[in-house]
Amino acid sequence: MRIGLAGVGRIGAFHAETLRDLSDVDEVVVSDLDADAARAVADKLEVGFAASPAELLAQGVDGFVIATATPGHAPLIRLGLEAGVPTFCEKPVAATLDETLDLARLVRTTSTPVHVGFQRRFDRGYQRAQQAVAGGELGFVHSIRAQTHDQAPPHAAYIPTSGGLFRDCSIHDFDIIRFVTGREVASVYATGANKGAAFFSEAGDVDTAAAVLTLDDGTLVNLSATRYNGGGHDVRMEVLGSDGTIGVGYDDSLAVTSAEPGATYPVGPRHWSFMERFLPAYRAELTAFAAVARGALASPCTVDDALQAFRVADACELSRRERRVVSLDEIPSL
Repeated sequence: MRIGLAGVGRIGAFHAETLRDLSDVDEVVVSDLDADAARAVADKLEVGFAASPAELLAQGVDGFVIATATPGHAPLIRLGLEAGVPTFCEKPVAATLDETLDLARLVRTTSTPVHVGFQRRFDRGYQRAQQAVAGGELGFVHSIRAQTHDQAPPHAAYIPTSGGLFRDCSIHDFDIIRFVTGREVASVYATGANKGAAFFSEAGDVDTAAAVLTLDDGTLVNLSATRYNGGGHDVRMEVLGSDGTIGVGYDDSLAVTSAEPGATYPVGPRHWSFMERFLPAYRAELTAFAAVARGALASPCTVDDALQAFRVADACELSRRERRVVSLDEIPSL
């Protein structure tokens, strides 16, 4: 199987290396708007090279992986669909809700699968939590705590095109909440603040945020996000039920120092980036995409899934700006 990849930045180069090492993949071909960068990655990894994503698709591939900056996602998904090639795209599938809605409509008219890269669905901890909820182990679920705390902020130039903290960062939480619970978000109340670098507020964004989500069965979710968590990259979820509680992210890498005298947990080492935290999940999701590309698996995370997560992010951003509860009925859908 021949897999093409567009975008050779940090995550793209990692995906190219992962794909190269999959037993189902015979050849990987990389491309980028910066052809020199693509050639350098191709030479380093000893994989194929194409001068552009369009040229890559014209050469013929069995699967197409998109790992460019967000503005390139929607146009490249369209190119993949036009070529009839199963396509994998990092989140989000588009920079705006309108673009996401347009893509969702387009995907519904084709049989070509699109797999969206919400890698937490392939993390063993989140999968175990989903099984516990679905199997009734926790009784009825009444509360969830979810957080994504980056160890350090991205470069200032990234923020104006990121879509904001809820769309760029918390969108992973919105997707995994839906995945673990099987429920939809009914309403949100969100807020945010800035105590760090000025470039966040200059871009109309926040560096720290919190939200209360109410799911359609009445479950309450407390969510937090920050760009400043100097103790390490900290991504967790707790699912609290009438018969028990299960937690994700509570292994020895937990980026917390206990205040209790004599406590030795967690012992470390801590994770310092999302790449470390979710390395096995990234490999698992690309293994799944290879199965999607060869027709052995339906897309495990569709554009419709991405749309629902984006709608929650938009609702949180609206709530933050207007300082009010926002119903998801206010956010456009298909």
